[in-house]
Amino acid sequence: MPGARRAVGFGFQDVKGARMATAQTPAMADLHTGEHGHDQASPGEIAIGVIIGRTSEFFDFFVFAIASVIVFPRLVFPFASELTGTLYSFMIFALAFMARPIGTVIFMTVDRAYGKTAKLISALFLLGTATVALAFLPGYHDIGVAAIWLLALARIAQGLAWGGAWDGMASLLALNAPPSKRGWYAMVPQLGAPLGLIVASALFAYFAGNLSADDFFDWGWRYPFFVAFAINVVALFARLRMVTTEEYSSLFETRELQPARISDTVASEGQNIMLGAFAPLASFALFHMVTVFPLSWVFLFTRESPVRFLIIEIVAAVFGVGAIVLSGVIADRVGRKSLLMGSAIAIAIYSGFAPQLLDAGAFGETIYMVIGFILLGLSFGQSSGAIASNFKQAYRYTASALTSDMAWLFGAGFAPLVALLLATNLGVIASGAYLLSGAFWTLLALWLSGQREAGDMDAGR
Repeated sequence: MPGARRAVGFGFQDVKGARMATAQTPAMADLHTGEHGHDQASPGEIAIGVIIGRTSEFFDFFVFAIASVIVFPRLVFPFASELTGTLYSFMIFALAFMARPIGTVIFMTVDRAYGKTAKLISALFLLGTATVALAFLPGYHDIGVAAIWLLALARIAQGLAWGGAWDGMASLLALNAPPSKRGWYAMVPQLGAPLGLIVASALFAYFAGNLSADDFFDWGWRYPFFVAFAINVVALFARLRMVTTEEYSSLFETRELQPARISDTVASEGQNIMLGAFAPLASFALFHMVTVFPLSWVFLFTRESPVRFLIIEIVAAVFGVGAIVLSGVIADRVGRKSLLMGSAIAIAIYSGFAPQLLDAGAFGETIYMVIGFILLGLSFGQSSGAIASNFKQAYRYTASALTSDMAWLFGAGFAPLVALLLATNLGVIASGAYLLSGAFWTLLALWLSGQREAGDMDAGR
C-alpha cells in the first residue's frame, strides 16, 4: 500500500490549469394551448426543464462530495488523521442518502395536500438553505464538536430536500417520448450528473489552484456553496415555470402522475420498487468509484496536487456526457435492459483491473477515469426508470420516487466509505469488489424482472 500523503506542500498553487426540435407525440399534441395562448408542451420543453433541475441537484451533490475530501477532514475533524477524518466525512456524506426516502414521505404528503408547487418551493427552499448554510460553517477550532453536528444537520437537510425535489418530470418525459425514441429521452435526465460534476470540479480547481492553502481553507472553499445556492434559485423558477402551467398540470393528471400514499404504493409495488432499486446498482456503484473515491485516494496517498486530478475528472466527465448521449442511440436499437446487462458485465470486468491504475501516476489515473466515465455513461444513461414500466399507473409517480431513493441509498450512499475502507486495508485493487457486487445485483435484478414480466404475460393469456 502506498505511503501517506505528505503533511506539507499541499499543492494548491502547483497547477494553474484550472481555467478552463423534437416532434410532439399524439398525446401531447392533443393538449392545445390555454386561453392565454401558451405554447404547447413538447418533449423538448420537458427535457430542458429536466436537465436544468438535475444539473442543479448534481452540482449541489458534487460540491459537498469534493469538500468531503479536501475540506471537511481538515476543517471539521482536525483531531483525527487525514485518513480517519476522510472516513468520518464519508459517514456524514452518507446521511443524505439515508434521509432522502424520509424526505420523499414528507414531501409526498405536502404534494397530496397542497400540490406540486408548494412541494417544490418548500423542498428547494430547504435545499438552498442547507447548502448556503454550509458556506458559513465554522470549524472545529472555532466551536468544537458543534461543527460536526452542524455539518451532519445540514447534510440531513439536503437529503430530505432531495427527496422532495422529485418533480416527476423525468417520468413525464419518458411517458411522452415517441416509442422509437424512448432510450434517447431516458438519457436526458442523466446528463445532469456529468454537467454538475464539470461545473463543481472547475470551481474547486479554480479556487484551489489560484489561492494559497491558508486562503483556500479560510474562505476560498466557501464560494462554490454560494454558487450552488444561486443555481438552486434559478432552477427553482425554471421548474416552477413548467410544473405550474395548465399544460403540464393536465399532463400530470391525464398520465396519472399523482402522489399516492406511501403505504399503498409499497403494498402494491413493493417488489417492483426493490427490483427497480437494484437494477441500476452497477452504474450507481461506478458513479462514486469514478468521482468521489478516486479523488480521496489520490488526495490521501499520492503527492500530486488535487487540482490536477480535478482537471482529469472534468476531462473524463466530458467523455461521460458523450457516452450518455450514445446510450440513448444504442438503447433504441438493442433495448434498454440489454444495454444495462451488457454494461453490467463490462463494469464487472473493469472492476477486476481498473482500480490499480490509480497507483500508476497521471497516465494511469486518466485511463481509469476515462474508461470509467464511458462505462458510467453507457449504463447510467439508461439506469433511470428501467423497471418503471412495471408500475401500475396509479402508483407510478410515488413508486418511481421511492425507487430512485432506494437505488441511491443501496448503490451509492456508502460507496466512497466502503471503497476507501477496502482500499486502505486490502489494497486499492480490493475496492473493485464493491463494483463487482453492484454488477452482480444489477444482472440479478434484470433477470428477475424479465422473469416477472414473462410470468405476467403467461398469466394474461
